[in-house]
Amino acid sequence: MDTYKLCDSEYRFMTILWDNAPIPSGVLVKKCNEELGWKKSTTYTVIKKLAGKGYLKNENAIVSVLVGRELVQRDESNYFVERTFSGSLPGFLTAFLGGKKISKEEAEEIRQIIDAYSEK
Repeated sequence: MDTYKLCDSEYRFMTILWDNAPIPSGVLVKKCNEELGWKKSTTYTVIKKLAGKGYLKNENAIVSVLVGRELVQRDESNYFVERTFSGSLPGFLTAFLGGKKISKEEAEEIRQIIDAYSEK
């Protein structure tokens, strides 16, 4: 799998899994019913689908994560910036801030992140 992309419902499901894994499948069914309003059959369908895509595994009725939240967020973010802003990070940042002010601490943290990822 080259990139990790999920539809909205799959992402919400994976969020529950990331927060609770490893988790017995029966407990996951209950959580998905409570948090997503899903029926048992829907949860098991998504487990099977995402296991087939390599995101998770379901062995001995225990569901475990194979792809971390950070990888999915990275690929989803890259896709969004590419599609919406033609890959322009400054364009994304300008739109994201939308005229809002950020604190000096936030600005410094952003500078440190930029420095860490800048080509030397």
